[in-house]
Amino acid sequence: MSILSNRINNLAESQTIKMAKLGRELSAKGVNVINLSFGEPDFHTPQFIKDAAVEAMEKNFTYYTPVSGYPDLRKAIADKLKRENNLDYNFDQIVVSTGAKQALANALMVMLNPGDEVIIPTPYWVSYSEMVKLAEGESVFINATAANNFKITAAELEAAITPKTKMFMFSSPCNPTGSVYSREELAALVKVFEKYPNIYILSDEIYEHINFVGGHVSIAEFPSVKERVILINGFSKAYAMTGWRIGYLAAPKEISDAADKLQGQITSGTCSITQKAGVAALNGGLKEVHEMRDAFLKRRGIVYDLLSKIEGLEVNLPDGAFYFFPDVSSFFGKSVDGKTLNNAEDISLYLLNTAHVSTVTGEAFGNERCIRISYAASEDELREACRRIAAALANLK
Repeated sequence: MSILSNRINNLAESQTIKMAKLGRELSAKGVNVINLSFGEPDFHTPQFIKDAAVEAMEKNFTYYTPVSGYPDLRKAIADKLKRENNLDYNFDQIVVSTGAKQALANALMVMLNPGDEVIIPTPYWVSYSEMVKLAEGESVFINATAANNFKITAAELEAAITPKTKMFMFSSPCNPTGSVYSREELAALVKVFEKYPNIYILSDEIYEHINFVGGHVSIAEFPSVKERVILINGFSKAYAMTGWRIGYLAAPKEISDAADKLQGQITSGTCSITQKAGVAALNGGLKEVHEMRDAFLKRRGIVYDLLSKIEGLEVNLPDGAFYFFPDVSSFFGKSVDGKTLNNAEDISLYLLNTAHVSTVTGEAFGNERCIRISYAASEDELREACRRIAAALANLK
């Protein structure tokens, strides 16, 4: 019998981390692997943010911080939400965490009781359902299809609601599909939520600024549901600050207080130096953010053009984030060197070991027909990766 808890034994390994690990292991053997599995911008953190971190160290901001974050950072976040999203939050409704992932986990842990249902549109980010499991909730999935750009309708949402529904959890722009909900689409969902005042909405907006269809729309902008929205955001994608580990939630005071209480027993406050860098990021304008977004837009065009030419690959054009989520099911059952590829995981492993391109199986995101391809890489790497993918898939018979 295992000495480990049922909790950890029942938890699935993160497939994005697994594929990145396998790619690194191949690279360590001298293989030239192009890693398109990780959701990490390949840009450096802007210099003015790094300068602020150095200044913070020199000024001896090296001690424990308040659990919810320094007041100046939380006020800067509140100002950002007002300035960029037209949302009114007091600084004491904001909890800064060690990455947006912790903010998501905090929200689920303080909101769910055993058996509470969380509606999650698929495809979804790999950790959503596992976090719900850790919080002893039950995930209820709505399968969104490529025909609707991987977005659900109001009718599909309402059909999934039961007396046990406690929360709806989604991302826009979406990881892994890059789909973006329009104001009209969100308004239709809000009309459903208005009928069910006991359902809370966990809105993951970490890709807010990597958006190619105009300004970002938050579901918290709708007054009828704002007091039931837990907004999640952070610095990793917009400011290329993945390694700094800083994110936050903004929520009704009762929920933010509960998240503060939980975090105080788990990690306490986020790194002091990172927080001061975060203040600089929010107060430094969006010039560098927009430059990165524009680079991603150019890369999207390159990759879409190349993937669309691969026979058998079904590709839609994403509206945000930095991912493609092509359907590879036409290759299921095909073989190479006596080995048959039966599912998306087989395709991902085949591309890694044969084409030396690291992707992630769509099964990890709740869709067994697709794989996720990140285009957070240089244009040269993306062109070469697409060439390798095309050659490898053409060899399947």
